[in-house]
Amino acid sequence: MNHVILVVHGGMGDRSSWKRVTDRLDDRFRTVRLHRRQYRLEVPRKVTMADEVDEVRAAAAELDRPIIVGHSSGAVLALEALVAEPDRYAAAVLYEPPLVIDQPLGGGGRIDRARAALAAGKPGTAFAIFLREIAGIRSPIVTLAKFTMNRNRTIGPVVERQLDDNDAIDALGNRLDAYRKIDVPVLLIAGERSPKHLIERLDALQAVLPRASRVTLAGTGHTAERDAPDRLAEAIAGFAASVEAG
Repeated sequence: MNHVILVVHGGMGDRSSWKRVTDRLDDRFRTVRLHRRQYRLEVPRKVTMADEVDEVRAAAAELDRPIIVGHSSGAVLALEALVAEPDRYAAAVLYEPPLVIDQPLGGGGRIDRARAALAAGKPGTAFAIFLREIAGIRSPIVTLAKFTMNRNRTIGPVVERQLDDNDAIDALGNRLDAYRKIDVPVLLIAGERSPKHLIERLDALQAVLPRASRVTLAGTGHTAERDAPDRLAEAIAGFAASVEAG
């Protein structure tokens, strides 16, 4: 029987974020998309990484050793879930986790500038600071997001959770030594057009994982779940099939 695929979305997302990918997997695998605690606005702030690991553990306990798929900050959460209870998962797919390898992601006043903009009632400006200065995304879309989100009175709490998510990763510090102990097959996914720092972080992770393989998706970056769901789904399906085959 095929393993269940448990998807843990990235920042600013929800259960629907990876639907286009899981729709392409559902004929071959059972898929479960988690709506992360960090991004459920009815849950009081602040949500810690440990809180989210507990939630992933509870979901995985119902699924009989799923393959955990994590994207961006959700991939950091997947790593922490693997460290906390490695026997709970058959394998993992990690798409560009922004793990700390040197300085905090939000250091140098970056997160403070974003929070100041948010406090001033400018969630679009806060998110643009996050995208440019922390995520390393340089795109005209950032300017468009800044303009449209500053006019959206409902988006502020979601941006605040993105900044909280960043703080939760920074609070972990450098965890590469802990990740060395993850002894399940891991597929690392990179986007050809992704920010350089994400590729460097993936390189550092690959260097310590004992059973890692890697694929680069041509022509896309950090958002293949939106831009290239077919290729992303096929990468996951091929890896899952190899795990099944042993």
